[in-house]
Amino acid sequence: MGDIRNILILTGAGISAESGLATFRGPDGLWEGHRVEDVCTPQAFRRDRALVQSFYDQRRAALAAVVPNFAHLALARLDAAWPGELLIVTQNVDDLHERAGATRLLHMHGELMSALCLACGARSRWSGDLGDGPACPACAAAGTLRPDIVWFGEIPYQMERIEAALGRADLFVSIGTSGAVYPAAGFVQQARACGAATLELNLEPSAGSAWFEETRSGPAGALVPAWVDEMLAR
Repeated sequence: MGDIRNILILTGAGISAESGLATFRGPDGLWEGHRVEDVCTPQAFRRDRALVQSFYDQRRAALAAVVPNFAHLALARLDAAWPGELLIVTQNVDDLHERAGATRLLHMHGELMSALCLACGARSRWSGDLGDGPACPACAAAGTLRPDIVWFGEIPYQMERIEAALGRADLFVSIGTSGAVYPAAGFVQQARACGAATLELNLEPSAGSAWFEETRSGPAGALVPAWVDEMLAR
């Protein structure tokens, strides 16, 4: 790798799996025992609001039982020390990057610890349940809050900012992703087209590994701290 100043890092479910959070979709195609179509689409929310709210209420509560792992902590260390531009774009909806200390961070698929009001469009920090129809903190409307999650069929957040950062990046790093979920799966091609070096850190080669100049396989908790040490020693 040549001179590197600007870094864009994409993280996926694999980085949080080592903290004990289930990856998005298991080998049987289910997420926590549910079909994705039943809990992760706007149509599912309209069809069975109680089921969807209960599902995300349980996922939100489960965050209290997990803590950031060595990979999250290493990225927070890089975030704090890196003198150039750095952006961590996560596909994860958990708050482990924040709890590790990362600040240059963007949740492209939304956040479990946030609620979106269907009446006024406001987003509010949220740690409790949504299933009992609480009032929106911004407009006081009752029963209008939904999980602030980008469901299948919806547009990921802040895509313009992500694409601008990809265009400026000297290095694109993908950590713990399947390489199968778009638009994130296409970021490596965008980065390469703009001249960035590319690196994949993953438990095993992903569906997009062929696009990366270098792939390192192993647990994120070991690979990421080692890579961060390399970068900070440059």
